[in-house]
Amino acid sequence: MKTILRRGLIGLVLLISALAAFAAYKYYMVFGGGDDVFETVPPTLPPMKPVAILIFTKTNGYRDGPSIAAATTALRAIIAKRGWSSFVTENGAIFNAAQLARFKAVVGNNTRGNNLLPAQQAAFRRYVEQGGGFVGIHGAGGDPHYSWRWYVETLIGAQFAGHTLFPQFQRATVHIEDRTHPATRHLGPLWVRTDEWYSFARRPRNQAHVLATLDERSYSPKMAGVSIAMGADHPVI
Repeated sequence: MKTILRRGLIGLVLLISALAAFAAYKYYMVFGGGDDVFETVPPTLPPMKPVAILIFTKTNGYRDGPSIAAATTALRAIIAKRGWSSFVTENGAIFNAAQLARFKAVVGNNTRGNNLLPAQQAAFRRYVEQGGGFVGIHGAGGDPHYSWRWYVETLIGAQFAGHTLFPQFQRATVHIEDRTHPATRHLGPLWVRTDEWYSFARRPRNQAHVLATLDERSYSPKMAGVSIAMGADHPVI
C-alpha cells in the first residue's frame, strides 16, 4: 500500500511539474522571451506617391503571424484603393528622421515587445510630435509591460490589463461615440462583432479623443475567470 501511495505521490508531483512547465511555455508564447533583436541598417525605400503609409510589423516576443498577415493584406488594399503607397517592414532602423519624413502615418500592425533602439524611439517620438500619424492595431497596445513609457502612457494612453479568455473570442456590442470621424463615420450607432476584447488599466479620455466604447453588459469581461472589467466607460477605439 505504501508503495502504491508513494508511486501515486510521485506521479502527482510529475503531473504538477508538467503542468507548471506547460504554463511557463504558454506564458513564453503569449508574452515573449529571449533576446530582443534590433536593426541598425535601414531598408532601401522604393519610389512612392506623395501620400505613403508605413506598415510596421516587428515583434520581439509573441508573434501573431496570421493576424499580422491578414491585417497587412487589408491595410494594403485600403491604401491602394485611395491611390496611396504602402511600405511593409520589420526593420526598426527605418525609424530615422529622413525615412519617416516620407510617410504620412505609421501603422503598428500587431507589433510587440521592445522593438526599437533608443535613437529609433527618439526619431519616432519627434515624428509624432511634429504631426506624423500613428495607428496601433491590436497587439500594438497589448503588451503586459512596456519599457518605453512614453509609448504606453502618452501615445497609446493606457496600459493593457488583459483580454478575454475562456472564452477568448466573444460577441459584443461597440457603441460608436463619434460618427463624423473618418474612421467611424461609415458605422451605425452600434457595431456588433466577435473579437478578443482588451481591457486597460485606465481610461485615456483626458488625453485622447474616444471614438467608440465597449458595452461590457454584452459580453463577459473576464480573463480565465478573473474580472478585467473597466465599467460603463470602456474606450476601445
